[in-house]
Amino acid sequence: MNKEKFIKTTIILMIGGAITKVLGMVIKIIMTRLIGLEGLGLYYLIFPTFSLFMCLSQLSLPVAISKLVSEEKHNNKKLVTSSLPIIFVTNAILMLSIVFLSPFIANQLLHDERCYLPILAIALVLPFEAISNMLRGYFFGKQRMFPHVVSHIIEQLVRLSLIILVIPSLVKQNIIYAVVFLILVNLISELISIFVLLFFLPKNIRIHRSDFKPEKKEIRNILGISLPTTGSRLVGNIGYFLEPIIITFVLTSLNYTNQFITQEYAIISGFVMPLLLLPSFFTNAISQALIPVISKSYSNHEYTYTKKKLKQGIFFSLAVGIPATLLFLFFPEFFLNLIYHTKEGVAYMRFLAPVFILHYLETPLSTTLQAMGKAKATFQISVRMVFVRTISLFLLLFLHIDMWGFVLSLTLSIFYSNYAHMKYLKKAL
Repeated sequence: MNKEKFIKTTIILMIGGAITKVLGMVIKIIMTRLIGLEGLGLYYLIFPTFSLFMCLSQLSLPVAISKLVSEEKHNNKKLVTSSLPIIFVTNAILMLSIVFLSPFIANQLLHDERCYLPILAIALVLPFEAISNMLRGYFFGKQRMFPHVVSHIIEQLVRLSLIILVIPSLVKQNIIYAVVFLILVNLISELISIFVLLFFLPKNIRIHRSDFKPEKKEIRNILGISLPTTGSRLVGNIGYFLEPIIITFVLTSLNYTNQFITQEYAIISGFVMPLLLLPSFFTNAISQALIPVISKSYSNHEYTYTKKKLKQGIFFSLAVGIPATLLFLFFPEFFLNLIYHTKEGVAYMRFLAPVFILHYLETPLSTTLQAMGKAKATFQISVRMVFVRTISLFLLLFLHIDMWGFVLSLTLSIFYSNYAHMKYLKKAL
C-alpha cells in the first residue's frame, strides 16, 4: 500500500512538475524577450536578495508542518493555526527591515541605484509566499499532491497572463517599472494559490478564533524542526545573496564595466542556469514524495526501507539527469537558440552540463537528510559549501578570467555538497 501511494504521489508530482516547468520556461522565454538583457540582468541582480528574504519569511515552516503531519501524531489544525502567528510576526519584522535596508543594498552593496524599487517591492510579496507554502506543506504531509499541482499550475498561468498583458507597456515607460512588476506578480499569483489550496482543505474543518491562540507544545514541535532547517537554508541563501555583491565588487575593482558584469551575469543566470535546471522538476518531484515516506520509515527504525527509497530517488534522478546532460553537452547552441533566440552562453553550458549530473542528485540526498531529522548535518554541509563557494568565488575572480571564476566556484560547491551529503548518509544508514 505504501509503495503504491509513493508511486502515485511521485507520478502526480512528475506530471504537475512537468506542466509547471514548461509554463515556467515559457514565462522565462517571454520575460527575456520582453525586458531584454538589461532588464534580465537587473532582475537577476536583485533575485538573490529576494531569495534570502523569502527564506527568512518562511522559516522552513512548510518542511516542519509536512514532517509533523506525516507522523500522524499531532493535531493538524493546531499545527497550521499555530504557525500563522509566527508567519505574521516574522514577516512584519522583515517588511520593515526591507524598507530601511533597500537603499543600502541597492547603492552600497549592488552598486546600482536601479535596484532600489524592485527590492522595496519584495516586502509586499513575502507574507503571501509564506502562507502559500505553509499550506502546501500541510498537503505534502498528508501525501495529497493534487492540490499542490493544481495551485502551482494556476499560479503559473496567472503569472504568464499578467506578464504578457502588462510588461510591454511598462518597458516603454521605464525598465525599472517592468522589473518591479515582475516581483509584484508573485503577490497576485500566490494570493490566488492560497485560495485554491484553501478550497482543497477538508470541508468538515471549523476554524474558531480560539484556534489562532498559539499552543506552546505545537510551536515547540514546529520550531524544533523549522529553525535548524532554516539555519541550513539561510546559510545557502546568504551565500547566494553575497554572490552578485562579490562579483560586482571584484570585477569593478579590476576595471570591468557594470554593463559587462550585468550582461554576463544575466547570460549565466537567465539563459544557462534555467536550461540546466530544467530536469530538476523530476528530481524535485522525487524529493517531495520522499519527505513523508522517509520521515515515517526512519522514525519507525525501518532503515532498510529508508535506504531502498533513497536508492530509488537516486536512480530516477540519474535516469533523467544523464540524458539531459548529454543533450546540453552536445547541442547547447540548439537549445539556446530554440528557447532564447541566442547563442550566448554556449561555452558555459558545455562546461557545466556534466557538473549538473551531481546537482540533480543533490536534491534527493539533502531531502533525505532533512526527512531523517538530520537538521544539524544539513546545516553543517550548507555552512561548509557556502564557505567553499564564497571564498573560491572571491579568489578565482581575481585571476582575470572574467565570469569563469563564478562558474568554477559553482562547480567546486556542487562537488563538495554531494561528497558531504553522501558521507553523512553513509554514516546514518
